Amino acid sequence: MFGDKIALEATTAPAFGTARTSKASPVKNNLVRHAFAILQAFRGSEEWLTSRELSHRANLPKSSGHRLILTLEELGAVVRGAHGRYRPGMLLVSLFHTVAIGELLREASHEIMRDLTAKLNLTSHLGALEDGMVTYVAKVSTPDGFPPYTRVGSKLEAYCSGLGKVLLATLPPDQLENFILDGDLVALTPYTITDRALLRAELQKIRAQGYAVDDQEYQANARCVAVPIHDGDERVVAALSVTGEAQRVPLAELEKIRRELTAASRAITCRLHPKTVS
Repeated sequence: MFGDKIALEATTAPAFGTARTSKASPVKNNLVRHAFAILQAFRGSEEWLTSRELSHRANLPKSSGHRLILTLEELGAVVRGAHGRYRPGMLLVSLFHTVAIGELLREASHEIMRDLTAKLNLTSHLGALEDGMVTYVAKVSTPDGFPPYTRVGSKLEAYCSGLGKVLLATLPPDQLENFILDGDLVALTPYTITDRALLRAELQKIRAQGYAVDDQEYQANARCVAVPIHDGDERVVAALSVTGEAQRVPLAELEKIRRELTAASRAITCRLHPKTVS
């Protein structure tokens, strides 16, 4: 709708969908798939599993799973501890530190956010929770640039923003309670939730309905709707929102906006994990 007027901030990666120069189909290697299935079987960096348990979670026969695990151990991708149990190894740690998560999210989301902004004529943001604050990872502006002050890399309060409330609602109960009890809930507008009991109730509602609304809580005359972005294992890794002046985000349109956001969120997950979203 708005074509070249839509501004994409802090994105230098090439667009997705670049045409291949070769017509040959890539050869699929099931051994690589099976190796990654074993690595994905771990549910945490501190979890120790036997070869049988890893093979079972990866849906592999015990014998072939064990051979792959021995190779992964040789490479340092897994490490063997006491009683024949394995956990993720230092190779995975070193690889993780070479990956810029923010850049991956921006690259996966920039086309999708452009389409979302053009369709709804609202500014879209993508954010991640870091140390109790939300960091803007990506932003696509509307022609009028509302809200004008947000920028990639800046931080905002979690308890009174759409992005933040969605991310807080997905925290484990103990982490969430630590956040709520740590520090004051300062009123940024007359609509900011500053009562801890009310905030708990709000986050419980968000958890149940799957999206959050910032109704002039962070900025006067601004309304925001946000949804979570999941990884391939349904863990929340970021949040996606659209923001506009309150009159341009009418409450009667929230369901329509939520549907568009949810579709965009699933599309981003599919870009990040192509085989996990149908």
